[in-house]
Amino acid sequence: MIGHEIYRGSSYGAHHPLRVPRVSTVMDLSRAMGWLPRHQFVQSPRAKPNALTGFHTPDYIAALQAAEATQFVGPAVKARHGLGTPSNPVFAEMYRRPATSAGASLLAGEMLARGGTVYSPAGGTHHGMPDRANGFCYFNDPVLAIQSLRRNGAAKIAYIDIDAHHCDGVEHAFADDLDTLLISTHEENRWPRTGAMTDVGVGNVWNLPLPAGVGDDVAAMVRDAVILSVVQAFRPDAIVLQCGADAVLEDPQSRLAWSNNAHRAIVRALMGMAPRYLVLGGGGYNPWSVGRCWTGVWAVLNNHEIPDALPEAAQSVLRGLQWDGQRRVKTPPDHWLTTLVDAPRMGGIPDDVRTRVATLQARLRQWI
Repeated sequence: MIGHEIYRGSSYGAHHPLRVPRVSTVMDLSRAMGWLPRHQFVQSPRAKPNALTGFHTPDYIAALQAAEATQFVGPAVKARHGLGTPSNPVFAEMYRRPATSAGASLLAGEMLARGGTVYSPAGGTHHGMPDRANGFCYFNDPVLAIQSLRRNGAAKIAYIDIDAHHCDGVEHAFADDLDTLLISTHEENRWPRTGAMTDVGVGNVWNLPLPAGVGDDVAAMVRDAVILSVVQAFRPDAIVLQCGADAVLEDPQSRLAWSNNAHRAIVRALMGMAPRYLVLGGGGYNPWSVGRCWTGVWAVLNNHEIPDALPEAAQSVLRGLQWDGQRRVKTPPDHWLTTLVDAPRMGGIPDDVRTRVATLQARLRQWI
């Protein structure tokens, strides 16, 4: 696991969805469970400006650094680079924090040169564009991770994204790259409202929008009938999984209804399908559901058995979380504090989902 203490103290602001603790909760919960010994934890470096130019423009990087230093963005910079907006506000660590998650993804590519598994829960900022911030994302660390993996020996890379929001920045980078496979499941009609099934790039982009309200049975169908089948046909040298937790039912930023079991099942199913495996975080705006989901992901990657009831040290971490300004939940339900595993959530498989999956399966038969 690659992490850093910068995520504990930094926030996008008192009213921003990313005001909640996420990565620090995963680190604390994993340690409380005895799952994160010192030899498995790597402190993330901060990416230097030159290392970010593989995807981002020097002008944008300089503008972001200047905005952090002055805590001010003028109208011209705001218009060109998307800084100082409600989604991408000015805050104290607005360069250092995303540069740290970018540094983790760049380092992960190097660490995986000889194979293995790396987990970076701070990664997954899949909306960032070359010359502007976008959708809470100042840098696009999945793009930088894919570039780093390629520099370190991975010729064919599969990028799978199960965030509730479409990975528009990653698709922008690789839609025309035959050696990069992109698979995205996301809620339809949800910002950024990209990722239609007809968006296929040069043929290696597989988008599957899902209707609001679908649960674990749809996630399982998509996993087996689309994700695993397409990845197996592609035969990648490396897999990058963006494991955004905002598809979980309790997340305020989507209307999908997965349990965290769906995430762990996809993580587990992709293990062993390529010699290099990088798992990133992504969206997730309920501190309890995202912390529990991503800690469960770490358990799966290490083949740790998740107990039915958490030990007191882990429960203490969850009881210590706060969600200031959130009106949806005044008292966390018991399972948010005592378990990592949600109850299964089966909502039935709508006919239009079956039709979309069948369409992708027919495309796969031609693609092979």
